[in-house]
Amino acid sequence: MKKRKQAKIMLSLSMIIFGTLGLFTRNIAVASGELALCRAVLASLLLAGYFVVKRQKIDFKAIKKELLLLLFSGIAMGINWILLFEAYKHTTISMATLSYYFAPVLVTLVCPLLFREKLNKKQIICFVMSTVGLVLIIGFEGVAGKGAHLPGIMLGLGAALFYATVILLNKFIKNVEGIQRTFLQFLAAIIVLAPYVIGTGGMHLQILDGKGWICLLIVGLIHTGITYCMYFSSLKELRGQEVAILSYLDPLVAVVVSVLILGEGITLPQLIGGILILGFTLWNEKGENVDK
Repeated sequence: MKKRKQAKIMLSLSMIIFGTLGLFTRNIAVASGELALCRAVLASLLLAGYFVVKRQKIDFKAIKKELLLLLFSGIAMGINWILLFEAYKHTTISMATLSYYFAPVLVTLVCPLLFREKLNKKQIICFVMSTVGLVLIIGFEGVAGKGAHLPGIMLGLGAALFYATVILLNKFIKNVEGIQRTFLQFLAAIIVLAPYVIGTGGMHLQILDGKGWICLLIVGLIHTGITYCMYFSSLKELRGQEVAILSYLDPLVAVVVSVLILGEGITLPQLIGGILILGFTLWNEKGENVDK
């Protein structure tokens, strides 16, 4: 019971921290690809230190069997980060995050095709209503003029597509678990992001001021390294339903940060759309009993 309580606290904290990601990235004046690369490098270094302290060894035999899956999932993770950071630049944090949380809906839609899972009535209802929510968000992007937020929303959906890809690829990875899998995916992301950054202008960290450096370290070490450790450490102690419910602290905090701290606007139809996406996705996930 004590372990479960601690796991709930760790998962809740990790979701709250994830929800503040946009607040810190707004203060890092580098390109999205460069920010994604720095995030992966800092998190990888921190997780490498974690393995040394915990004296954990990586099973390289298992890695060989699933090397391509780990590589492709790392590539998808890197692209996902770039698109999400770009979304933050082109719309409000709340709109980017709510669009991004369409990812579970995409997974629900694709799973029947990949895993021969049948869509039941509940899943169909959740998909339809979540799509209605998305239409409300896209159709009423008038916070700063008609159409002003559409590029950011579409980038958020692009990030959702690649995040859904990461989730689906992870379903095929059977021999590498938890934090080790994430560490290897970070390394794969670095392999892909490094040449991308070099080919699109290189590194420009010298332009960061003190505030920018602090925010970069927080995003890389805390939002990614430490928080991923907390997240995966808590999963093994909790049921799938508990994970699904607590995961919605992330978008909730993101909306609060966007509206109350940054003063970014959100219309009533957009808010209703966000509630539809999150609410029906949560209802769908509450039927799951397997940890994610």
